[in-house]
Amino acid sequence: MNKLPLYCFVMILMVACQPKAKEKFDLLIINASVIDVAGGKVLPGKIIGINNDTIQLVANMASADRYESNQIINAKEKFVMPGLWDNHVHFRGGDSLINENKDLLPLFIAHGVTTVRDMGGDISQRVLQWRNEIREGQLTGPNIFTSGPKLDGADPFWVGSIPIGKLEDILPALDSLEDLKVDFVKIYASSLSPELYYRIITACEKRGLKVTGHIPLSADHFKAVELGLDGVEHLFSFLSLASPIGDSLRQQNQGFGMFPQILETYDEDLARDAIAKLASEDFYVTPTLYVSQVIMQLDKMDPTVDSLLPLIGPGIQKTYERRIKQAQNRSPKARQLMLDMDTRERSLVLPMYQAGITILAGSDCGPSNSYVYPGGALHSELALLVETGLTSKEALSTSVISGPKFFGLEEYYGGIEVGKVAHIIMLTENPLVNIENVGSIDLVLKGNTIYDRSKISELKASLKTQ
Repeated sequence: MNKLPLYCFVMILMVACQPKAKEKFDLLIINASVIDVAGGKVLPGKIIGINNDTIQLVANMASADRYESNQIINAKEKFVMPGLWDNHVHFRGGDSLINENKDLLPLFIAHGVTTVRDMGGDISQRVLQWRNEIREGQLTGPNIFTSGPKLDGADPFWVGSIPIGKLEDILPALDSLEDLKVDFVKIYASSLSPELYYRIITACEKRGLKVTGHIPLSADHFKAVELGLDGVEHLFSFLSLASPIGDSLRQQNQGFGMFPQILETYDEDLARDAIAKLASEDFYVTPTLYVSQVIMQLDKMDPTVDSLLPLIGPGIQKTYERRIKQAQNRSPKARQLMLDMDTRERSLVLPMYQAGITILAGSDCGPSNSYVYPGGALHSELALLVETGLTSKEALSTSVISGPKFFGLEEYYGGIEVGKVAHIIMLTENPLVNIENVGSIDLVLKGNTIYDRSKISELKASLKTQ
């Protein structure tokens, strides 16, 4: 039997004793306490490895010596979670306000909002341009999913909407939206007949287009959902479903004039029955509670103590005047009606969530919605969702989990997991303990870009000097 020479044994021993090469990442986050939003728990002592804009490693710190990077973030005593999604925002105001809208994109990032769902306006071409530039890393701001121009009736309420006055208008309108490569369809329905509304939903369903928005107050919610409506923005239209005379009032086409009678006859058992009938994990409702709260208080607000107002351009501030004047001229009876409607609307959120309807957190921030600012308004929306009875975990899920779910993107967003996009925020306090801790932002990571406290301060300072 042949024996290996002694030097071969030495060589084998030397190779075996060589330290194993460490796996290298573009970025390592060490000592992280990961917020598992879906599970509602904290996973301490984690190391997160990121290449390009994707999470490639989540492991225990005990294995940290296996990995290396030229860039390391120490998250000791910090909480790491997915970036926030604001699922109802607006960019609008016409050509003269394009730059002021664009200037506010970094304000979302400063508040940990890494993705937004734009619900339509009158500067859609620019929004689509920003969407592409942000995704290519050429512009600072949140990823944008947009509906492009809204669809409305023959006499649209908002400038820039596409009017649908007859059946023949629907297909060209949808063709134009598909040519723009919008991400979904938004129906406003201020002057849209129920019949045309149903036809739009049916046409969207045939094309595989997601469709959400308002429901005409004379339309049938159940029929709309059956035809393929994916979601509803705001809660006021649901109130008529809880009244025994709701059907007859809708048929009379009284519009907002029906709500005093709706509230007088409101029946909580009917509300629960309607929610159970609408309940589906594939049906989405965006309550937008915060904007309603602000509108009710506009005549009492003191903007001089508002820390974010100085960051808002003068042109956008000018758009606030319409709602402010409305609030100042509102009668005591009208104020009470708004308060009563708001109370009933809030009472719908928890039953909807418990029934299986997917709640989306959305702030309705943007020009014309006075003092409802990018980023900060979403934090307030999450706090109000907790006030309705949701836990902090559930409220967070309406942003970071429900947002991606609407677009079928759960594989890429919603958690700190291998394969997910590296949109990450680092907090100094645990948001599962107190939802207001979502504002304790220490760092925002969006793909390849790190925004630490100093860079976030620079973003805000740049807005003051615009």
